[in-house]
Amino acid sequence: MAGVPAKGWTPNGVVVSIAPIKTPYEHDNLHAALAATVARAPGKVAVTWGDEAFTYARVAAQALALAAKLRAEFGVRAGDRVAVWVKNCPQFPSAVFGVWQAGGAVVMVSNFLKPDEVAYILGDSGANVVLSDHSLAEPQAKLRALRPELRFAFIEDFSDEAPADFSPATQTKADLAALLYTSGTTGRPKGAMLTHGNFLHNVTSCLTALDVHETDRIVVLLPQFHSFMFTVGTLLPLLAGAGVLLLKTLHPFKHVLEEIARHGGTLLPAVPSFYRTVCAVPEFGKLPLRLCISGGAPLPLEVFKEFTAKFSFRLREGYGPTESSPVATVNPIFGENRPGSVGVAIPNVELSIRDEAGGELPIGAKGELCIRGGNVMRGYWNQPEETAKTIRDGWLYTGDVGHRDADGYFFITDRKKDMLLVNGLNVYPREVEEVIHQFPGIKEAAVIGVPDARRGEAPVAFVALTEGAALAEKELLHFLRERLADYKVPRQVNVLPALPRNATGKILKTSLREMVKG
Repeated sequence: MAGVPAKGWTPNGVVVSIAPIKTPYEHDNLHAALAATVARAPGKVAVTWGDEAFTYARVAAQALALAAKLRAEFGVRAGDRVAVWVKNCPQFPSAVFGVWQAGGAVVMVSNFLKPDEVAYILGDSGANVVLSDHSLAEPQAKLRALRPELRFAFIEDFSDEAPADFSPATQTKADLAALLYTSGTTGRPKGAMLTHGNFLHNVTSCLTALDVHETDRIVVLLPQFHSFMFTVGTLLPLLAGAGVLLLKTLHPFKHVLEEIARHGGTLLPAVPSFYRTVCAVPEFGKLPLRLCISGGAPLPLEVFKEFTAKFSFRLREGYGPTESSPVATVNPIFGENRPGSVGVAIPNVELSIRDEAGGELPIGAKGELCIRGGNVMRGYWNQPEETAKTIRDGWLYTGDVGHRDADGYFFITDRKKDMLLVNGLNVYPREVEEVIHQFPGIKEAAVIGVPDARRGEAPVAFVALTEGAALAEKELLHFLRERLADYKVPRQVNVLPALPRNATGKILKTSLREMVKG
């Protein structure tokens, strides 16, 4: 793996000299890579949270103290799964590295999920220990009722004192680091098994692709549990010896830009809806940003054009599913940027466009985008059949359809999997449909996505009722909000006498989309 370049950036653009360092992939595991960063600069600020600064030494001490607590008080041993269920907070890095130092694997849980959804993930993963925060007290109480055997530890109780006699677990690149849950056509989330080697590989590739240096400060405003932020917003800066600028709030939006300017944020990863909002903000003073990365959803061409006309710093679109840790491509930050393309493969990762039989397609031909490299997951947790469908001959079949041009740039034109992207978050219609079917009087249900200027896409439901039933839309939506994350709840419910189907009985969602257009 290539080393880190021996030059860097400062917020004012002055180039400084940085000695080459050992790449993350050269370490055995993630916490060993962090330990190397801490040894180089223990007093450097790792995480900025408002006016509070967390040094590398403090992050490391909290992680070690947590690891000792997990082992002594909770009995966590090698391979045990430990859930991390928190809102964005500066203790997040200490939580995940603490789990790893105890020998466990992180089960990442979205704080947007409702207790029923969280209970499924914990039950599927076998996680009985949950790291959480007191702001989630209400859903925690409901979760305890569903899973009384759960044991909780809270980030507010993290100690800054590392025990002197604790030895971190010995882990290898092959060991499981995290289960990141992503849904599919079954409607139930699947745990993508990502190893220490997967993340180390992806971070090392991103160091080169994004030209990250110790003087960078990466802005984190998206949820830390999101795979994009987990790798690019947490692991990448900390293993590179850079800094994390973690924003407390996005409201008012002007505050975001003020914080970036005040604390010298240099690299901003975000979703397209964020950049659309930035374009609408009145002129703001000079920002220290050198690079913005768009991911999590397709970047509309009009947003790119408006953004680049307004700001001097670069905006580049990238791509990657959770199953590839997740970054797979990005438009070159020094080479040619091609709007509408998700860019080229990052270093040490291969991409291919393949047909249904697994054959590689020629330049320009449309097929399924496939990924191969050390960043590709081990498989899905306890789902060998789904794993076999998704990983074939070493290639990860993403379910995304697109093509490659003669220069190696990739374009995604469709999604093979029936999935929506709402504010960069995956919404799987089948999961929503199954919950709608639980409501009294529902005979049939289908959920589609419609374009939404603010969210990218919005879910819309179509239902048919059992004979004699009547539907109160507000009651159905209330029912769904109690069982699904808010972003998954349909923005509209349409009642039809019957849902359109083809000769084999499959619901024709293309027809439903035409109804919305009409």
